[in-house]
Amino acid sequence: MTFRGKMAIRLAKFVAKLCLKMGRQGVTWAGLIARKIEPDILKLLSDQIREKVYIVCGTNGKTTTNNMLCTTLQAQGKKVICNRTGSNMLNGVVSAFVLATNKDCNLDADYACIEIDEVSTRRVLPTLKPHYMVLTNIFRDQLDRYGEIDITMDILGKSIKMAPNMTLVINGDDPLSLSLAQKSGNPFISYGISEKVFDTAEDAEIREGRFCAMCGKKMHYNYYHYSQLGDYECPECGFKRPEIDYPATKIEHGDHLAFTVDGKHIGAKYKGFYNIYNILAVYAVASHSGVNMEGFQSMLDNFNPENGRIEHFLIKGTDIELNLAKNPAGFNQNINAVMADAKDKDVIILINDRDQDGNDVSWLWDVDFDRFTDQSIKSITVSGIRCQDMRLRLKYVDIPSHLEPNIETAIRNKINNGTGNLYVLVNYTGLYSTRNILKRMEGEQ
Repeated sequence: MTFRGKMAIRLAKFVAKLCLKMGRQGVTWAGLIARKIEPDILKLLSDQIREKVYIVCGTNGKTTTNNMLCTTLQAQGKKVICNRTGSNMLNGVVSAFVLATNKDCNLDADYACIEIDEVSTRRVLPTLKPHYMVLTNIFRDQLDRYGEIDITMDILGKSIKMAPNMTLVINGDDPLSLSLAQKSGNPFISYGISEKVFDTAEDAEIREGRFCAMCGKKMHYNYYHYSQLGDYECPECGFKRPEIDYPATKIEHGDHLAFTVDGKHIGAKYKGFYNIYNILAVYAVASHSGVNMEGFQSMLDNFNPENGRIEHFLIKGTDIELNLAKNPAGFNQNINAVMADAKDKDVIILINDRDQDGNDVSWLWDVDFDRFTDQSIKSITVSGIRCQDMRLRLKYVDIPSHLEPNIETAIRNKINNGTGNLYVLVNYTGLYSTRNILKRMEGEQ
């Protein structure tokens, strides 16, 4: 490590510790400071990785998939660099490497598992030079930041070409991901769910892939799983779902998840149909890159998504599940997970509009909130900066809601006067503050 690099690392670590003492996360500040002192700090540190660099990208599922991949590698006794907190822009990526260095300002790591925001790929990929990129899916997200979905596709397409030796691991059920892979020229493998799971399709659900990404004609689907994910084919140009390299069959979902891949029965004790894709993505990239998969089920049995992704709390007899819901596709899947629970329940929805969330909350009108008319939903509380917008959205589907802008007050009210079964759905900037509140309340018992 160069003298300048050591100075950058030491000052960045000092800033991170200072931020923690002040009650702030400090991750992105550490990366910013390190880059200011040594602009090449990411290259200097990533070159020290002994084996492989994996990155995980896509609209939904990045953090869970990335953390699960990291845990899979660590279960093999490997040393792994990982941005587990979900800080996935350039400064957060740099921080993951900087804060993992030893007292000599060097890394002792076999692998790196790095989650990267789609827009940030163009700043990270030329330096990081990953061996594998997992692409979870491409949905519409934060219109005022990403623009329409073709802008995200364009950014990702150009970024992937900056790493021509990188192998893509794509969700083959997503026509947008497949079209990116085919146009990139990079080697790629696919994973997907190779059977019809749902008897009916929600035709009202927004589908970004209804038109062929190759020729623009309307696509034909044999079945949907959700959003544009499913078994598709263009009758005009022949673009279609590929022969899947890692197909999941014998799907079970509801209060647990299970499927079969490579002749192995894989099960998980948490909910959310979308998590089948996250688990399958990890299995595919780990297996393809030569990781021993014998202990994969054991890893899943002990894996906790954490960081507010399907995270559970028990506070004064109330079961609380916290989850991130930041765009239409993700929110609809959250609603599916809530409705899979037949017990009486309360729901709190927190919507903010800070820069990281996107200031445009019009996406709320693309979410199927009418499903919350079910009798098992005993109350809905809206919270956060844009709680009035959320309340109005529910009013348009004749769903009454309670208004409580302060999330801690909203949670305490439901603990004291609720069903004992509470779901808290928050968008991005509300996630860590709400998690910290729940952790503190858990410790007060």
